[in-house]
Amino acid sequence: MTEEPILSMSHVTTVFGSGWGRRRHVVTAMDDVCFEIARGETLGLVGESGSGKTTTGAVALGLRAPTTGTVSFDGAPLGRRRDRIGRIQAVLQNPQWSLNPRLRVADAVAEPLTVVRGGRLRDHREAVVAMLDAVGLESAFADRFPHQLSGGQCQRVSIARALVTHPEFIVFDEAVSALDVSVQAQILNLVKDLQAEHGFGALFISHDLAAVRYLAHRIAVMKSGQIVEMADTQRFYGTPTHPYSRQLLEAL
Repeated sequence: MTEEPILSMSHVTTVFGSGWGRRRHVVTAMDDVCFEIARGETLGLVGESGSGKTTTGAVALGLRAPTTGTVSFDGAPLGRRRDRIGRIQAVLQNPQWSLNPRLRVADAVAEPLTVVRGGRLRDHREAVVAMLDAVGLESAFADRFPHQLSGGQCQRVSIARALVTHPEFIVFDEAVSALDVSVQAQILNLVKDLQAEHGFGALFISHDLAAVRYLAHRIAVMKSGQIVEMADTQRFYGTPTHPYSRQLLEAL
C-alpha cells in the first residue's frame, strides 16, 4: 500500500483582487497548481520574484485558502488551525524579523510548545535546551536575546523553534537567502541532517538554484502562477525540458 503524501495540492488556483468596478484589478497568483510531497521528501520550488512561490507557501501552511482546488495534509483536507497546530511549521527569510526582540531564545523556542502542550514557557526548558543542542547551539544561548546573535545563529534558533513540536511538514521560504554563503552551507547541511533524523516533509522555496540543488529531491519550476516543469533534481539540472527552466539555469 502506497503511503499518503504528507501534503498535496490538486488544481489549486488563488486569485487576488483589488479596487472596484472598472478599476478592479485581478491577479492570479496560483493557476491550477498540482503537486505532492512525501514524508521525508523536500520539494524545491523555484522561479523569479512574483511567480507565485510565496503564495504557494502560504496556501501550504493553511494561512491562505485557495480560490479553487483542494489542499490535503496527511490524507485529509487542510482545515481548521487547531487540527494542524504543531504539525506544520515555517522557517522564513529574515531570522531577525521572525524572532521577537523582547524574548530570550529559550522563550522564543518554547512558545510553540506552550500552544501545543500548554503550561508556562519555563516548563519546557529541558525540551528547548535539547532542541538548541540539535541545531548546534550551546545551552548558554537560551538566555540570550536575538540582537546578541549572528544571522546564522538566529536562523538556527528559528529552525529549533520550528522543530520543537516535531512537525510533519515544514515550509522554508527563502530561509537562507539573507545569510552569507558560508553560513548558508551550514544551515543547508543542518536542515538535511535534521530531515534525515526526524523525517519531516518540506517545501523549500528559493530563487537560489544552487541551494535548491543541494537540498531538494525534486524541483518544481513556477512561472506566472503555473508549475511549468517538475522533475527529479538530477534530471532537472542535467536536461531541463521547459525553455524557462533552461533560462533559469543559464542565469545560474
